[in-house]
Amino acid sequence: MKKPSKEPISSDDDNPVDLAAEFRDSNIKEVLDKLDLELIGLKPVKTRIRETAALLLVDRLRKKLDLTAGAPSLHMCFTGNPGTGKTTVALRMSEILHRLGYVREGHLVSVTRDDLVGQYIGHTAPKTKEVLKKAMGGVLFIDEAYYLYKPENERDYGAESIEILLQAMENNRDDLVVILAGYKDRMDKFFHSNPGMRSRIAHHIDFPDYGADELVAIAKLMLAAQNYRFSPEGEKAFREYIGLRMKLEHFANARSVRNALDRARLRQANRLFAGAKKNLSRIDLMTIEAEDIRASRVFKEGAVDLDGDEGANEIPSIG
Repeated sequence: MKKPSKEPISSDDDNPVDLAAEFRDSNIKEVLDKLDLELIGLKPVKTRIRETAALLLVDRLRKKLDLTAGAPSLHMCFTGNPGTGKTTVALRMSEILHRLGYVREGHLVSVTRDDLVGQYIGHTAPKTKEVLKKAMGGVLFIDEAYYLYKPENERDYGAESIEILLQAMENNRDDLVVILAGYKDRMDKFFHSNPGMRSRIAHHIDFPDYGADELVAIAKLMLAAQNYRFSPEGEKAFREYIGLRMKLEHFANARSVRNALDRARLRQANRLFAGAKKNLSRIDLMTIEAEDIRASRVFKEGAVDLDGDEGANEIPSIG
């Protein structure tokens, strides 16, 4: 039997493409650097995003040499607790996809069940389709996606929304990327009950909780962005606060940090207003002192402050 002859792979081997130039021209380094600046820690998440960006960049080069392999599936699932940066990463992912030409506009549309599912017959389809229309050309981020599926309620219309989403995810792969987000255990159950959705998700990224040192660093970044800072004693008090707060209910990582800083700013303003010093310096107006932190119920009663984090895990995650 005659063996098949080996043909040359391609004459394009004489015209190599420049990967470094392609990376530079795409400007995705700017987005990756921005992600590093915006988010403390999250090394495994950032690694996965860089790997995905590399895959897409190489895929684009392959297309230039007619090395087609079908459009890569880009739908994703982000799992983790509230306040771990999921929305921020989704936003940067949308920019990467846009700069590499995988979506037309690169905008992010963030929704929850209430934006997709109607309250009566005939209401769900137009709601879901309207959201999809807004998201076309970009990324649709569905937070706490498992709430779309409520098998215990026979009159629930979430299943209708899921069917429309599945169809859009399959038929518009070249113009829409869907990112589902939520707690890992609940997302696992959701995928088990919805194999069609599971089969369309190619990338699963888990967002770890932050450690105490990372949360203090996040707090300092948040303060700096608003032209505030801790005094040395203020930072020490906040570090103690974080150690206590992490042990209490409804802890929500960076969201809880933001809530704590909002209250600290309120206490600082009241302290300055009530103080004897009437001529305030720039430093006075910028500095969060230990007393602004230690007034929290976390220190006094070992309880969550009433105006911030309670019920945080019942609110759709924003990060």
